[in-house]
Amino acid sequence: MASIRFRVFALVPQPRRAAGLAAALSLALALGGCLSVGDVTGSLGGSSSRASLTAPLPTGDAALRQYAEVWGAKFEANPTDRIAALNYARALRALSRYDEEVAVTREAAIKSPNDFALLGAYGKALADVGRYDEASRVLAGADTPERPDWSVLRAQGMVADQLGNYVDAQRYYSEALKINPNEPTVMSNLGLSYALQKRLPEAETVLRQAASDTRADMRVRQNLALVLALQGKFGEAEQISRRDLSPGDATANVAAIRDMIAQSNTWRQIQKLDPKEPRLKEAMPATAQADDPAN
Repeated sequence: MASIRFRVFALVPQPRRAAGLAAALSLALALGGCLSVGDVTGSLGGSSSRASLTAPLPTGDAALRQYAEVWGAKFEANPTDRIAALNYARALRALSRYDEEVAVTREAAIKSPNDFALLGAYGKALADVGRYDEASRVLAGADTPERPDWSVLRAQGMVADQLGNYVDAQRYYSEALKINPNEPTVMSNLGLSYALQKRLPEAETVLRQAASDTRADMRVRQNLALVLALQGKFGEAEQISRRDLSPGDATANVAAIRDMIAQSNTWRQIQKLDPKEPRLKEAMPATAQADDPAN
């Protein structure tokens, strides 16, 4: 099975940023394709509503490294300083230093076992390195029914999706949306969860709603473009991608998805999802059409 590399931005847990798109990988596997992992933006990161983080995360590698050094020194001087631990972990995640992120959050959580923000950060760090079973257990203790945290619920949903527990994932997202209605990041995750179940029309509906929110960022829009392309709506997918990416990158993203579909039986699986969609037949590559038993 051929390996395809392309750049799309996803709001899903990523084992590592070194090689690909966790969302597209999961979707491709669910639909019978195969992608290599590559350039991913957006992990389980993001401050908890209880974290009380006061130092904004800078942009650029040099600034991030300096930020990490400052907060790392504060954490080493006082490992019980929760703000130092949380900010240091954020910097490590942004620098893709995930093993260090796990070590820092683990030490902080051990020293403050009743601190929900630190437990949440530790659970998210475990998910960043692909330790989803452990992440699920830790995140379950990072919240209480009396004081639910939408960001923890969202993280639990993303971990459940990675474990293939889509019904549980969607329940977590629904609970998060009760606390923070129409939050585009949660809506985007919910849409991807539907897509992982091959419920592409429902995924598109939810992702369109998320992308229309003024708070939505490029990752939400690229997730919508991904789901549109998986349904054969390549023109619209490329148009949406161009809102944030260069024309060349947008075209390359859509072309990669087309290649993925052409190299597997994904076309026939998608057609079964929506057999009345004429664009699928029209957009199908000639080689795929030749193999289609409907011809």
